[in-house]
Parts: sequence; C-alpha cells; structure tokens
Amino acid sequence: MNFGKFATSINCIDGRIQIPISNWIKQKYFVDYVDVISHPGSDKVIGEKIIEGIAEIKSKVLVSINAHNSKLIVISGHHDCAGNPVSKEMHMTQIKKSINLIKSWDYPVTVIGIWVNDKWEIEEIQE
Repeated sequence: MNFGKFATSINCIDGRIQIPISNWIKQKYFVDYVDVISHPGSDKVIGEKIIEGIAEIKSKVLVSINAHNSKLIVISGHHDCAGNPVSKEMHMTQIKKSINLIKSWDYPVTVIGIWVNDKWEIEEIQE
C-alpha cells in the first residue's frame, strides 16, 4: 500500500540532524515521508567502501524503494560527527564518492548529497 510520496535519507545516527534533514527533504522535494537509514558516519561507510556497512545500507535502501516507491536517495554528512570525526573537506569528498557509488547501484532514483553545517542548516552538495 502506498499512502504518499517517499524519499530515502541515508544519514548518521546523530539525533541533532534527523529533523532538519527530514524537513528539508519534505519541503524541497514535496514528499510526505522520509525513510531514514541511519548508521554512524554513513558518508564514510559508503564513500570509503566499507563493505559490511554498505551491504546493510543497500538492503535497507531496497526496502524503501520497493515497499514505498522512493524516488530520491539523500546521502549526508554533518558537522561534529562522532562516527566520522574528520574535516568538512573530507566529509565533502566522502559524500561525493557516496553519491557516485549509490548511482552505480543503478536504482530508478535520483541521488543527491547534503551537508548539515554547524548551525544545523542544510547545504546541498554539487558534484
């Protein structure tokens, strides 16, 4: 059953970023719901190709696509990340690599990357 439009957010477990990311996705992409796939430092896991983590994330993305017909995947990184304590520049590199890897999965979705800055605001990342 489909009761609205869905998007998929792959992000860190940090509770500070959940609401800003979800609200931004809903407003910018006119979706009703955001399926959240959280993993500590998810941009590092995908961007650095950590196989065990990628397999888990990928299987959850498929549930979102198949069960909820999600047409958008958003991969993010954020300021003050305990799961991936690297510079903003490194996060940007990892997010861009993550976008490319997720696109290579060849799912029928749009893939974008975002950064949650030190004010908990969303910055869209251009490839």
